[in-house]
Amino acid sequence: MAETDRLPSVVIVGRPNVGKSTLFNALTGTRRSIVGDEPGITRDRIGGIAEHAGKRFEIIDTGGIITDDHALIPTQILRQAHFALDVAAHIIFVIDGRSEITSADRELAQMLRKLNKPLLLAVNKIDTEKNEHLVDEFHNLGIAPVFGVSAEHRVGLYEMLDYVVHTFPSTEEPEPLAEGEEAVKKTPPIKVSIIGRPNVGKSTLINAILGEERAIVSPVAGTTRDVVDEHITLKGVDYLFMDTAGIRRKGKTHLMAEKLSVVMARRHIRMAHVVLLVMDATEGPLGQDATIAGYAHEEGRALIVVVNKWDAAPDRNKAKFEEELRDELKFLEYAQVAFISAKTGSGVGQLFEMICNAHKWSSHRVGTGELNRFSTGLTLEPDTRIKYITQASIRPPTFIVFPDKKNDLHFSAERQLINRLRRAFGFQGTPIVIKTKFAANPFEGMRRNEAPKRPPRNTEQKSPKRTKSTTGESNAPKQTSGKARATRTSSTKFGTGKNAARKAKSGTVRNKQKTKK
Repeated sequence: MAETDRLPSVVIVGRPNVGKSTLFNALTGTRRSIVGDEPGITRDRIGGIAEHAGKRFEIIDTGGIITDDHALIPTQILRQAHFALDVAAHIIFVIDGRSEITSADRELAQMLRKLNKPLLLAVNKIDTEKNEHLVDEFHNLGIAPVFGVSAEHRVGLYEMLDYVVHTFPSTEEPEPLAEGEEAVKKTPPIKVSIIGRPNVGKSTLINAILGEERAIVSPVAGTTRDVVDEHITLKGVDYLFMDTAGIRRKGKTHLMAEKLSVVMARRHIRMAHVVLLVMDATEGPLGQDATIAGYAHEEGRALIVVVNKWDAAPDRNKAKFEEELRDELKFLEYAQVAFISAKTGSGVGQLFEMICNAHKWSSHRVGTGELNRFSTGLTLEPDTRIKYITQASIRPPTFIVFPDKKNDLHFSAERQLINRLRRAFGFQGTPIVIKTKFAANPFEGMRRNEAPKRPPRNTEQKSPKRTKSTTGESNAPKQTSGKARATRTSSTKFGTGKNAARKAKSGTVRNKQKTKK
């Protein structure tokens, strides 16, 4: 059971473009909900956890409600809002403080008062004290109390939350453990992200998995914008399913909301443990399917290809379709393939077993000793041997290989090694990453029987200090003899070299002859 099932629920409602998503992000401290200047960005209801004054509660953001709009998507938005309002413990009615009261505001206020649930009015966009007088006008709606807030600048939220949570129970702290008792670690849920092109049936699939109308479904491509997530527990295993927006080609994405929804979808691919790639069986595998699959493959996520609308396929030959699929998506040779119909529910039940299997192998770890026994005598093409191999991490399984040659593994050798690892240890449904390292040789560059070179000595000479030793003798430099002084003087007078030595010698002889005379 999900944690949100035990917490009181606070629902944020209002007409489009009044700041509901900004308030949701401010209260939850996240950026889950897409915020923009375009009205009607949020369509599905989005949930999050908030805490104030030691009390935890669930926050639900709904799409902009227009009660008298009978178009398909506004009708579905109102229907999703009613699902949230039915279980609400408190309702926050958000209104734009910079605009006048509209007929849509009055109709929505009348609808909320009929629910007979705790209700308050949040007049948003009251950024400064000069705008506080604008709050008085909105008392005409007949809803009390009224709070002037600024969701963007976090002004007035503390006082509003004090009123919201004053009837909520305090969050129960876990009881202290007895001596010698160990805390039971709760297994985190398996995060499953549903991705694919627009209008391939992703929202229909998550509704079929959950058994309820959790996401808005319409024939209009690009209906889903925000990421819709929901917990489910089946056979003791917790799952967190995340329905993402359809990923278009970059050239066909023009609106800001669509660009942000694609960014959010790729972000939730990185957050997931297992990715479900949904494709349309009536159209077959396309180039955009390969591009989207490449996003999950590059992130190293375990992947399952879900072929939806199989009941409407023109040629229901699974072997032929899977052969075309493998030929188009050659880099997904490890992925499992499921043929389903989300509309009728056919084949949806098999996904849970596939998800558990893919998650198990992506989290599988092999011991170093077992890997070394596997690599003994292993020779890869072209003539490459593995000296040592170890597993560095999981999700995806990453192996570090030390080959006998100081070159990176050829792609054919790397593929051969991955295939042998799968045959020996499994790893179905998950990519495998191979990294090459080379052991450093401390004797590289040395000749045989050659001693290592010593570092150069310090050739700087220090001037002698004139200190007396313990024996009374002075450490001063010794006096040089007269002959040495003469030699030094002559070498300075006549220069240096052999010629200077001969000149100095002849000069000394002449001086002796003069002395005899």
